[in-house]
Amino acid sequence: MLFSISEWSSMWLMPRLPERSVEKVRKKLPIGIENFEEFLTEDFYYVDKTMFMKELLQNWGKVNLFTRPRRFGKSLNMSMLKCFFEIGTDPALFDGLKIMQEKELCEKYMGKLPVISISLKGVDGLNFHAASAALRTVIGNEADRFRFLLESVKLDEEDKNSYRQLIRVEIENNARYAMSDATLVDSLKTLSQLLSKHYSQKVILLIDEYDVPLDKAFQAGYYEEMVNLIRNLLGNALKTNDCLYFAVLTGCLRISKESIFTGFNNLKVHTISDIRYDEFFGFTNADVEELLTFYGLSSYKNVIQDWYDGYHFGAAEVYCPWDVINYCDDLLADPIALPKNYWANTSGNDLLLRMLKMADQTAKEEIEELLSGGEITKRIKQELTYREIDDRTEHVWSVLYSAGYLTGKHVEQADADVFRLWIPNGEIRKLFSDLVQDWFREVTHSDSARINRFCAAFPAGDVTIIQEMLHDYLWDSISVRDTAVRINRKENFYHGMLLGLLRSQGNWLIQSNAETGEGYSDISVCTQERTGIVIELKYADSGNLKAACVEALKQIEDKKYAEGLKHRGMKKMIKYGIAFCEKECMVMMA
Repeated sequence: MLFSISEWSSMWLMPRLPERSVEKVRKKLPIGIENFEEFLTEDFYYVDKTMFMKELLQNWGKVNLFTRPRRFGKSLNMSMLKCFFEIGTDPALFDGLKIMQEKELCEKYMGKLPVISISLKGVDGLNFHAASAALRTVIGNEADRFRFLLESVKLDEEDKNSYRQLIRVEIENNARYAMSDATLVDSLKTLSQLLSKHYSQKVILLIDEYDVPLDKAFQAGYYEEMVNLIRNLLGNALKTNDCLYFAVLTGCLRISKESIFTGFNNLKVHTISDIRYDEFFGFTNADVEELLTFYGLSSYKNVIQDWYDGYHFGAAEVYCPWDVINYCDDLLADPIALPKNYWANTSGNDLLLRMLKMADQTAKEEIEELLSGGEITKRIKQELTYREIDDRTEHVWSVLYSAGYLTGKHVEQADADVFRLWIPNGEIRKLFSDLVQDWFREVTHSDSARINRFCAAFPAGDVTIIQEMLHDYLWDSISVRDTAVRINRKENFYHGMLLGLLRSQGNWLIQSNAETGEGYSDISVCTQERTGIVIELKYADSGNLKAACVEALKQIEDKKYAEGLKHRGMKKMIKYGIAFCEKECMVMMA
């Protein structure tokens, strides 16, 4: 289903301007803010997720892994945990928030425990050496927060030497020593032991985006080395660490136990299909209504719901918070701003492109079903290694679900791994559509001989070749099959596909929806040989392709589409009426 943002906008009436002016809005919208402390100090709007901490403590897990798509608040929640539990925290950060109603919990835990908090989202490199150096920097910077350990009366000199190996400090000859390999794999465990000894308290360990180094390593070709490093680092810190109070990890994917969490018997995994914690990542309907009311944007609720809602986490329906915040910010600046693909543009979306390239005919049919607003049923494997993702298309469906490109629910049967999947909202549907266009263009243009033969048939008036090859392209492509979709949107798919094929001819002047007579022809072409071609497309909703072709040719004549090309100096005119119905087509020439 291929269509433009303007076509999406025609599906809803533009709301009235917001009643609240920008100048009267006190709190700033927190675009890209992941530091919880900034919400108070810089007066940002905050959607209260603090009860996450109560549920985390009540449903105790020694090591807790939360898998959620990107931009759904994982990093902000981790920052909130750090600010709440860490010794020396400012209680004023939580004034007026829900967690303060839990007085006993706050008295017992707020500001009472040492916290180690790292994010691995920046651990990247073209090779393993560069990536492991980045990991040393991340851990070293976190260790550097605790320089007071060098003066601690509770640590002996051996302890302090262990600490020095975690940070980069000058020594007598002005050299600086970086963390060794052995120190690196023990670093989190060592730091937790030192903090525990200093404070006489066990330590909380927070690791955000734990799977990013593995993703980067897989793409760059050093996956095995990185798996071994992360496995040893986490194993030492989480499995054999008596100084650990509890740990929280976040990521997009749950990497198979055989890959990372080998031998862990203290790991509790909370995926997007689990009911527990379902409302704490992403915005609920109530969250969005409250935010829109605060900024005077309630009249935009339906637009925001169509474009950014639709995710099903556990038993909760949630919006992507990154999208909602960005669109609200745009609306405050421009009340007639159209929705955009904010979430889609925060990543390269290589996963979808890999899916399209791997797709066999069955997978193409399934993608068509999804684009048409339908559902597919798949067995979802929520434990995968990165090596397995490309093994077969079935594994890619699992990753698309976990990464937020699809959403779904358990099928009502005994097998908990079987899900009904669908595209959650307008943003992701447009992302799919745009990538399908890019994929089809790449595939077709790679066979230059084939596409040149197809295009050459138009000025030659070879209707048979055009129809046969266009039918082949339709069979190879991913199209629209939803009877509920308006005809003009179905026509847009075929229009875009044909336009992309013809534009492979760099020496042709090709215009789309240009004024060429008493109206706007679908496609007009001027060749170097001064042949003018007018093409009008119709979707034959009734299935009568011949009647649709006749109607298209009549429109060309009635609207005098060829006149504009004659004025451009075209000596020969060719007029085509082309009709489509799903993957069938017919071509007629006047």
